[in-house]
Amino acid sequence: MRNTVGLILGGGKGTRLLPLTQHRSKPAVPLAGKYRLIDIPISNCLNSGINRIYVLTQFNSVSLHRHIRQTYQFDHFDGGFVEILAAQQTNEASDWYQGTADAVRKQLRYIEQPDIQFVLVLSGDQLYRMDYGEMLETHLREKADVTIAALPVTREAARGFGIMRIDEKGRVVGFLEKPKTPKEFDLIRSDPAWLDARGIASRGRDCLASMGIYLFNRQTLLELLSKSDYQDFGKEVFPMSIRARRVQMYPFDGYWEDIGTIRSFYQANLDLKIGRAHV
Repeated sequence: MRNTVGLILGGGKGTRLLPLTQHRSKPAVPLAGKYRLIDIPISNCLNSGINRIYVLTQFNSVSLHRHIRQTYQFDHFDGGFVEILAAQQTNEASDWYQGTADAVRKQLRYIEQPDIQFVLVLSGDQLYRMDYGEMLETHLREKADVTIAALPVTREAARGFGIMRIDEKGRVVGFLEKPKTPKEFDLIRSDPAWLDARGIASRGRDCLASMGIYLFNRQTLLELLSKSDYQDFGKEVFPMSIRARRVQMYPFDGYWEDIGTIRSFYQANLDLKIGRAHV
């Protein structure tokens, strides 16, 4: 993982988490008493052997910057870092980040270093534990340009996610955002036997939801962003990648929660307390 860099997206205004985000960004929201949401993707990176991490920030970011500066300090000979990339005026751009993909596009020069081969794009407001090394193994084995982590979900839960359709080798061949009708579900349904054969109990789950965790070949990411003006990964860059690149699905079946609302925040803290979730 030494040739992989992590890019953690600091999130937008987080209005659905008010009042918790009144004076702080979503990744800076406290979790389980002694953590912040940003600690989840950072610890996943460090435990997976990724020690070069950029955090892209924009809104209410002072407390987030302070937490990262005080918490993550590396040996000078290690070469690792957790560095803030705040929205700023440059000779190339003078406006705010316009979306997740636009934020990465404005900071491409930081991933153009010659020793970077893969770029892992993560969200800063999710609760889960994952070994990204296993995701990289899938990426390399399948000779993918992009690999995306997917969570098996029921049709009812699928209504709130972007859902992928895969072929028998796990390659993503279709994508539909928040399906609603039976016809739409028939288009993106995955065979539960495919999951069962790979050691993941389907338990009635026949939809594969995007977790918003993307692993790119660096050159692929550079080309996708430099040759388009797309602003969002989930709604624009990822669907475009399916049409033009080899996109592989990496199945994940552990605890995962997107903490975007007060209800999900409350539930995640309860899950941590009772031991259902681990960090």
